[in-house]
Amino acid sequence: MKTDAADPVQSPKAQAAPARTGPAPFGKGFVTDAWYFVALARDVAPASLKRHEIMGEPVLVGRTRAGQVYAMRDICPHRAAPLSAGRLVDKPGEGETVECPYHGWRFRPDGVCAAIPSLVEDQAFDTDRIRVRSYPVREQQGLVFVWMASDARNPMAPDHEPPVFPGAVGPVRLVEAMDFDSHIDHAVVGLMDPAHGPYVHQQWWWRSEHSMHEKAKAFAPVEHGWAMTRHAPSSNSRLYKILGGAPATEITFRLPGYRWEHIQVGERQVLALTCLTPITETRTRITQIFWSDHWVFGLAKPFLRMGVVAFLKQDGGMVNLQNEGLRYDPALIWIDDADRQAKWYQQLKREWTRSRAEDRAFVNPIQPTTLRWKS
Repeated sequence: MKTDAADPVQSPKAQAAPARTGPAPFGKGFVTDAWYFVALARDVAPASLKRHEIMGEPVLVGRTRAGQVYAMRDICPHRAAPLSAGRLVDKPGEGETVECPYHGWRFRPDGVCAAIPSLVEDQAFDTDRIRVRSYPVREQQGLVFVWMASDARNPMAPDHEPPVFPGAVGPVRLVEAMDFDSHIDHAVVGLMDPAHGPYVHQQWWWRSEHSMHEKAKAFAPVEHGWAMTRHAPSSNSRLYKILGGAPATEITFRLPGYRWEHIQVGERQVLALTCLTPITETRTRITQIFWSDHWVFGLAKPFLRMGVVAFLKQDGGMVNLQNEGLRYDPALIWIDDADRQAKWYQQLKREWTRSRAEDRAFVNPIQPTTLRWKS
């Protein structure tokens, strides 16, 4: 019996030599061999099967009744039915398995086929030869991450762990998500752009073009990214004033698509994390997650939620406007210092791809510097 539709089991030698490709141009391709945020841990319930799409691939994320989180390709290798439309079952001698809704084929959390119900007793067949592609998964700080390899059929084991975010302590206090019609590159650059705020986000409680002034911020390289080192918030950012005291904030970006702002007010703190997950080449999910032990957060939460939703809608609207121009594939002009972070992102992507193609350590190309711009 042929098993061409299944991902073949590879030898350790084959698994150690995945294929590599060169750096993709801006707005094309993805950062691979990397961890992508996929869901809040609280949203992955026991016995649940949920379909996600990451980099154009259907990914089932589930949790066994015993509490194990797992991820596998959401396509049954028999007749291509989505496994997420099935159910989690527990059969004697098999343990917990995902049962396909079409013909009942069952797969363990590691993707190996456990049973084919249509086989009769004298039809000997090694079901272990069939497997669904599985993805390494991590659950930490209340978040679930999936590892997307450069060679999905011959993946290497992850050689680094997902980022650990300072201040992500206790339960998540607020989360909002929105899908943008944008490649992740444009979404990242828009997220790190310091000059668009006065024109795109003109709420009375934030800032406007009439309150613009020159800023100078110090930046330094960090693991797989860079940080705007800890500083007092800008005087024209009114929202920070409700925290009281003397808040100090540090803003960090890390590949493949994480941006977080850690605000310290005395012994209290606020963490605002933005995760960018590429759904397809032209669609990116933006998830904003907040933690805080500051007493003001409870009072301000309804207003903060409205602000987050307003910001996402405004950014999404600008993305749609930008797409009107991008469909003509124009050359883009990047200027210093306001666009330096956009340049850094592209440098990081190129170095990431090259370092992995050359099987060497990643070398952060960013040097400590101070950037100046008006906003």
